[in-house]
Order: sequence, then structure tokens, then C-alpha cells
Amino acid sequence: MLKRILSLLLFVSLSLPFAAKADEGMWLPMLIKRLNHTDMQKQGLQLTAEEIYSVNNSSLKDAIVQFGGFCTGEFISSEGLLLTNHHCGYSSIQSHSTTEHDYLTDGFWAMAKEKELPNPELFVDILVRMDDVTGQVLEGISNTTSEQERAQKTAQRMQAIAREASNNGQYVSYVRDFFNGNEFYLFVYERFSDVRLVGAPPSSIGKFGGDTDNWMWPRHTGDFSLFRVYMSPDGKPADYSPNNVPYKPKHHLPVSISGKEQSDFAMVFGFPGRTKRFMTSHGLKLEVNQLNKSRIKLREKKLGLWKEEMDKDPATRIKYASKYASTANYYKYSIGQNEGIERMKTMEGKIADEAKFQTWVTADAQRKAQYGDVLNQIGNANNQIEKYNLGTVYLNEAVLGTEVLLLAYRMTPLYNVLKLSNAEAAKKAAEDLESTVESHFKNYYAPADKKVFAALMKYYSEDIPKEQQPDAFKSMVKKYNGNFEKLADYVFNNSFLVSEEKTEAFLQNPALKKLENDPAFQIVNSIIDNYRSNIAPSLAEANAKLAQANRLYVAALRQMNPDKVYYPDANSTMRLSYGTVQGYSPQDGVRYNYYTTLEGIMDKADSTNEEFIVPDKLQQLYRTKNYGRYANEKGELVVNFITNNDITGGNSGSPVINGRGELIGVAFDGNWEAMTGDLVYDPDYKRCINMDSRYLLFIIDKFAGATNLINEMTIVDNGNPDAGDAASAAIPNVTSDLLEAAIEEAKAELKEGESKVKVKKKEGKKSVKLEIRN
Repeated sequence: MLKRILSLLLFVSLSLPFAAKADEGMWLPMLIKRLNHTDMQKQGLQLTAEEIYSVNNSSLKDAIVQFGGFCTGEFISSEGLLLTNHHCGYSSIQSHSTTEHDYLTDGFWAMAKEKELPNPELFVDILVRMDDVTGQVLEGISNTTSEQERAQKTAQRMQAIAREASNNGQYVSYVRDFFNGNEFYLFVYERFSDVRLVGAPPSSIGKFGGDTDNWMWPRHTGDFSLFRVYMSPDGKPADYSPNNVPYKPKHHLPVSISGKEQSDFAMVFGFPGRTKRFMTSHGLKLEVNQLNKSRIKLREKKLGLWKEEMDKDPATRIKYASKYASTANYYKYSIGQNEGIERMKTMEGKIADEAKFQTWVTADAQRKAQYGDVLNQIGNANNQIEKYNLGTVYLNEAVLGTEVLLLAYRMTPLYNVLKLSNAEAAKKAAEDLESTVESHFKNYYAPADKKVFAALMKYYSEDIPKEQQPDAFKSMVKKYNGNFEKLADYVFNNSFLVSEEKTEAFLQNPALKKLENDPAFQIVNSIIDNYRSNIAPSLAEANAKLAQANRLYVAALRQMNPDKVYYPDANSTMRLSYGTVQGYSPQDGVRYNYYTTLEGIMDKADSTNEEFIVPDKLQQLYRTKNYGRYANEKGELVVNFITNNDITGGNSGSPVINGRGELIGVAFDGNWEAMTGDLVYDPDYKRCINMDSRYLLFIIDKFAGATNLINEMTIVDNGNPDAGDAASAAIPNVTSDLLEAAIEEAKAELKEGESKVKVKKKEGKKSVKLEIRN
């Protein structure tokens, strides 16, 4: 069990708190002891490295889960209660919502465990261990090994290592490469698939500010939802069953209601998705000019057409709420990233770095022989990718971004089986599609999809080079004289895939000819076949050359800077970042405070704008200032705060943890000025936007009245830092009498199982802390 530090902190110095610089990096927890622990202690960490990550003993890592494969969550009770973001739980909340029980609008709170709602498609992965397997994967592979042989051997060994670690399917395990293929690590997880919805505030709290405030600071969003993980009675992972019992985590996070101050230590634990910080200027050009510009164009059109239909009917709004939010998120992100790259002159910076690299390489004959042509190879590979890259972007964003074509594409396994004339296999393939079809039509509105189809297929026809388009698609466009509304009429009038009834009937009696003659399937099948035969091979060849060159480039960078401690790019594996609570200045003459309050919500309130509606009860609580123990020392209710932690997508829902190992907030966003974060870290602007733990508890307790949930948490208050600082002016020295009195007070507060009071002096400061340990 992690140590508990008593709320007595006697400062006898008037010096300001230690002001730490932002720490760039998303670090592997298993390497914290060797790489980061000393620096973290200097910034305010009070835990040992083993209390952060341990395989054999309870540690912080046991409280952190990968939520659904796309977010992060954390245990906040011994009963498997799990905290994540509202937007991470959004699709689950939406799946239980109807016009009669609109949990998106009204919120949901289970006042007893039997009222919690199951989510069949949701799972959480809990890390068992991670291991460095670089030596096993690269054994016998050298610089003279051909790329083909290297790729084959590393892939086979990664699979073999993961398969052995799975212990015959008991664990989910995989090996990931790091530093562009220079290192390899094994990750072993337990997967729990009985995850039930416990609580969620109304969207007017959980999504307050909507798209307008997305990626922005100041924020005032209660972005959280609560789930509970269940296990079989014998303690093993199990599918949903009423006989399952709440999971007992090895560790859960105490929830702090203490205040936070500028420069206080903060760490974020989670599963960041993807960063590309070793990317060269050549790759950055593709990111800006092809991926982001195309994503902005295509998603802007789709969002506008969806919104038209959502505004017409509440049922359509509920159906498309989750899809709309997901699509809008990285639409806006792409805009911010392009603007940030231009503002920060990121391209120019990378070009300058590459010039320094080339100078270093050419200064030594051996280095020149090994790395001299690496940047040219990267440039040539990216030039080849650029010729075909739009085919990939538009396949994902336009073709499979159209719902009927996505469903048609999901018929491909059945189509392949039907071609074999194997009736039994076809029946099984059709059965496997039933849940997919049910889920698809639960949230489908054909008139909206028809408009999107016409718009996005028009873009595909106009923007993809004609020689990269399939003949069948071009013939269909020609047949309707380039009128995509008429093409949409034809497809939606004749495809059985726009009707749930007709699609289910087809699955009951699947026939090859019927599927081959379906116009939606014809379009997507022709585009996919053309992509695989005319685009993918060229991209695969170019990407293989790029991968080889990037691996050498990163290896050379680490050789060039031997004293620099590098961190690997994020790749959806568990990472820890650390920094401090920090405000920032986004532009000349403007300074942002590090926290916002409920008063800011009331300032933004607008009953005519769905993004800024404030629930009546929240307004009442504000008017009466009924904040209870969750107010800060000024009587304010803090809603959000910011830190300079290094995060990215996938960190949504990550816990923000103080130096004592307590939850002080939950991360939910980054800021607009640092949208370049996946490509380059900006120490001046990079901020992690978090919901304050006190607002979490306030909404659960005062707003929802879900005291059953409050009662199962471990809530801690380590005192008021301001009170200590204010008192310090009157205390020139810590006298022995005062210290002895404080120790006696601490002993009096000992709880069962706590047996030691320790006096800890901080080096270089006239202060003492009293710690209670088990």
C-alpha cells in the first residue's frame, strides 16, 4: 500500500515553490527507476520507483487500464469502480439512450450495483507486465542482413514471443517495436469484458462547451463517466453474467480534495496513441499538405450534412451523437495542427536539424558509409508515397467514411466464402455479421447517409487521379453524367444494404449473385480491389524503404547525442509523463490562469445554444454556493486545471496524479496552441487540460446525489497549502517543542495497521514532513 502523508506540513521558509520546467516525454514505466526517478523527485514526487511500477507488488500501474482500446481509465475504489472521460464512455452512454430514456441529455446514475448497465462490446485491458525483448527479436540480425530477411525474422519472433506469453490464451499479449524498429518490448494484459455503465453526467456538463470549446483553454467541462469492471466469482476475466462480482484491483487511486498550486508536481499515466516526433521534414510535408488538408475538407462536409439532419429530429440526433463527436474531434485537431506548424515554423526547424545531422554524418568516414544517404532515402521514399497517398486518405475518409459503403465493405468475408460455394462456411460467416448489422442500423439514418455519399463520392472522383480510380466506378459516374445526386438515388433505391430488414433477410439466405449485384457493394468492392492491386503495392514498397531509412536515422540520432535520454514515440502502450501545474501565455499581453471555476460556467451559460446550456440544478447549487467540502480555500469550486504534461490521443481519461500517488484530476484534452504535439513538443505552449477531482466528486455528490459511489471511494485531504505558506511568515524556525507536538498529533491520528511516524527533512529547505507508513 502506498504511504499516506499526514496533512501537517510545516514550512519555515518564505522561498517560492520549486518552479520546474516542462518535461518532454512519454516514458515506459518499467524504465522510470533508471531514467527519470531522480528528476521526478526533484520536481516533487514522494513515491519510490517500485510504488509506480512493480510486477510483484501493488503499484500505481495496477490502477490504470486501457479502456476499450482507445482511451485510458483508472480504478478509484476497491470495488472495481472505474473513472474515464465522458467522451470515452460516450458511445456506451449513447447505446443505452432512447427518446424515452435520453441518458445523453439527462445523465445516468446507478444508485445500486444491480442498476448498472452492461456493454457487450466494451472491454478493459489491465497490464500484468512489460519486458524488453530486443535481444530475442534481433538475435543474429546485423547491418548486413537484408531488409526482407530482417522483416521476416522480426515479425516471426515477435509473434512467437507474444504467443508464448499469452499462456494459451489466458492473457492478451503483443510485442511492439520502439525507436522505429531499434528496440522491442513485450506487453502482457488481462482482458476483462464485463464492464458496466455506472454513472455519467448530462452532456450539458460532460460536453459543456461542445465543439466551440474543444481543444481550447479556458475550459469548464465535467468530462467524466464511471464504469465498473466485473469478474467471475473465482476472480478471472469473464463475459457478462449476473453471477459476476466486482473486480478487486491490486491498487486503486485515492481521490484528493486538497488544493493545487502553480508548480505542484503532476504525472499522467495512460495509453497515448501515436506520436511521430522522429518524423523528418519530408514526412511533415505529407502530414500537412495531404492528410490534414484532406481530412479537414472531407470531414467538414460530412459534419455539416449530418448536423442538418440531427437538428431536424431528436431520434436522429441521438443516433449520430457519438459519430458526430468522434468525427469532429480530429477535424478540429487537423486545423489546429496545421496552424501550429506554421506558427512554430516546425518545418524550418526540422530542416535545420537535418542539416546539423548531415554535417555530423559527413564528418566521419564510417558514419558517412553507414548513414550518409539516409536523408536522401527518406526524401525519395516520401516522394513516392506522395504520389499514392491520397488513395489511402480518401479510402478511409471518403469511401469507408460513408456508412453504407462501410457496411458493404464488412460483407467482404462473407463474399469471399460465397465464392467458394461452401454453404456451411457461408452460414457461419453470415451469423458472424449479425451483431455488426444490428449495431450499424441502431445508429443509422439513410437520408443523412445518402447526402454524405453523394458529396464524398464527388470529392473522390474529382481529387483522386483518374488512373488510380477503378474502371467500374468511373463507368458508373459516367453513366449518370457526373451527377452524384442521381448516382446516390440509384444506389440508395437499389441497395439492400440501406435497409435493416432487407440486410437481415439476406443474411438468413446469403447468395453470391445478390451481393455481387448490389450497387453499394459493387462500388466499394471495385475501389478496394483497385487499391490493393494498383495503389497498395507501390505504397508498400515505398513504406518499406522509408521504414529502413527511418530506423537508421533514429539509430544515428541516438549515436549523435549519446548524453541525451530519448523516449520512444507513443504507440498505444502504457506511458507516464510528469510535469507541473502551470498556466501559460498564448500571446503577447495575455496570461492564462492554471484553473477555472464554476463561475466561468455561469458566465458562458446560454440557454439558446445547446453547447452552453447549464442544468437548473447546477445553477441552483451555484446560487447557494452549496459546494460542501469540495470548495477551495477561496470558496471557489474549481472545475478544470492545466499542467504541462506531455500527452496525446489515447490519454483521454488518464489520471492526473500528485506526488503522493493521489488522483487530483482526469485528463481530457490538449490546448489549441500546441496542436503540433504529435509531431513536435512545445515547452512554452504544451498543456494538458484536466477536470479537477473536486468537481468530479461535487457532481457525483451534490448534483447527482450518488452518495453510494462517494462512500466506496478513498477520499483524502492533505491540507491547505496556502495556510502553511501564510503561517510560515510567523515561524522563523521549527522549534523542538513544535516538532514534538506535531509528532504527537500524528501518532494520535494513526489508523489500524499504521505503525510508524517518520520525520522527513527535505534537502535544501527548512521544512519537515511527517509521514505515516504501514
